[in-house]
Amino acid sequence: MDAVARHAGVTAAAPYRHYQDRDALMSAVAAVGYRELAQDLIAVSPAPSTADEIADVAIAYVQFALRRPALFRAMFSEQCDAGSPERVDAVAAISAYLKANVARVFPNADADALSDAVWALVHGLAFLFLDGKFDTADSGELERRVRAAVQAVVGLAA
Repeated sequence: MDAVARHAGVTAAAPYRHYQDRDALMSAVAAVGYRELAQDLIAVSPAPSTADEIADVAIAYVQFALRRPALFRAMFSEQCDAGSPERVDAVAAISAYLKANVARVFPNADADALSDAVWALVHGLAFLFLDGKFDTADSGELERRVRAAVQAVVGLAA
C-alpha cells in the first residue's frame, strides 16, 4: 500500500481511506481490468455466431494481455478480496458472455465445460505470450497460433 501511495503521490495513509487493505485495493484494480477486457471482447464481437468469431474474441483476449500486461497480471496473479462484489460481478460478466457465445455457436455442447476449456486455453496462451514462450513480435503469428488452438478445441465439440 505504501508503494501505491507513493506512486499516486499521496500520503501512506490515503489509500486506507478508500480501501480496507491491499486485497481490497487489488480487487478494485482487477474489477477495472475485467470491465476493460469485457469491453474489448464485446467490441470485437458482441454476439459471436461462428467458431471463427469465437477465435476472434480469443485473439482480442491475448492482445489485451499483451497491451496491458501489468493490469492483466494483477487481474489474475494477485490475491484479491473474494467478497468484492465489484470484482465478482465483473468476472461473472465475462464468464456469462463466453458461456452464452459458446451455447449459441455449439448448441449441442456442454456450454459450461466448453466455455471453461476455451477460457483456460486462451488464458494459458496469454501467459505463454506474456512470459516470452511464444513470439510476440509478429502479430500474424499470434493470431494464427491462437486461432488454430481455439479451433482445435472447439472442433472437438462440433
